[in-house]
Amino acid sequence: MATLVERLTSMLEPAVEATGFELLGIEFVRAGKHSTLRLYIDHENGVVIEDCALVSRQVSALLDVEDPISSEYNLEVSSPGMDRPLFKLAHYEPLIGEEISVQLQVPVANRRKFTGTLTAVEGELLKFTVEDQPFEVAFPVVKKAHLVPKFD
Repeated sequence: MATLVERLTSMLEPAVEATGFELLGIEFVRAGKHSTLRLYIDHENGVVIEDCALVSRQVSALLDVEDPISSEYNLEVSSPGMDRPLFKLAHYEPLIGEEISVQLQVPVANRRKFTGTLTAVEGELLKFTVEDQPFEVAFPVVKKAHLVPKFD
């Protein structure tokens, strides 16, 4: 059975794409009456607040009809920002050479969290340099990851 996020992604991705944007990923944070459904969108020309509002209206109408979440929640539509979250394996390849912060579902080499430089993507294997040491992680064990922003 697909997870809620997987079902929401397959339901909402066509609606987001119809507005001319890419659905990067979805987060659903459960917190009782304060749960949040967060969509991250992107576009080759960037994303401004009016774009988020447009996508929010489109997605909200679909969510009202389909009603896939039985509890109360707030809908947020956001640009990826400087600390761009990484949801799909394809999001990593363009970031080779960049610093990435990663949280794993299960420990790898006694670590669940690390920050390192992405050095390669080989199939589903992500290769990093962490504290001057090589470190490899299979993409399916990544729980969350995001780009570490650079401030020059």
